[in-house]
Amino acid sequence: MTIHREGRVLLFWMMIILVALNYLLYYYLPEERFLINLSIMVSVVLYLIVLQFFRNPIFPLPNEEGIVFAPADGKVVVIEDAFEDEYLKEKRKQVSIFMSPINVHVNRSPVKGEVEYFQYHPGKYLVAWHPKSSTENERTSMVIKDQNGTKIMVRQIAGALARRIKWYVKPGSQLDQGGEFGFIKFGSRVDMYLPLDAEILCTMDQVTKGARTPIARLKK
Repeated sequence: MTIHREGRVLLFWMMIILVALNYLLYYYLPEERFLINLSIMVSVVLYLIVLQFFRNPIFPLPNEEGIVFAPADGKVVVIEDAFEDEYLKEKRKQVSIFMSPINVHVNRSPVKGEVEYFQYHPGKYLVAWHPKSSTENERTSMVIKDQNGTKIMVRQIAGALARRIKWYVKPGSQLDQGGEFGFIKFGSRVDMYLPLDAEILCTMDQVTKGARTPIARLKK
């Protein structure tokens, strides 16, 4: 387990500020032992809460051609047919994963391939499970073409708390299966648009682990 790069500067300055505040409290109010102890306890709990947002587990990346892995930790909240009208312009199987504030927030490529399309969209901050969040919230859309030419769209969607989407790819980028392509701070959602003939391997409300939980099997 490591700390993701998106949180290192924030955690460093947060530690400096909390230590300074507690030192000032101890320096100016040395007799207020209860207040000092309470402040230290609250500071530690607050720091640990923010720290867990930025944890980044270490594990062997998958390498299974034809298998689509979860792009994020979370829970499956949508499995349905939907028309993808931004780039693919066709009916697809949509699988959506909701990421709560306690989940790992690293986003990983579900397959090995090349980024054919990428676009950032500014937008609203509806709760991530809202039906219109896929089309109205701040989001990114990425299409990956795998080694067999199959195209999969992966969409990062900001939520009511997650107002900072980060991405590390552009058209032409090569992605390993399970490789990082982005990060969403705090609660959020990731949608995938798979071919209609893909065999769905996950179920509604299933808990997923990014790059470890199989989501679908692609037809060859």
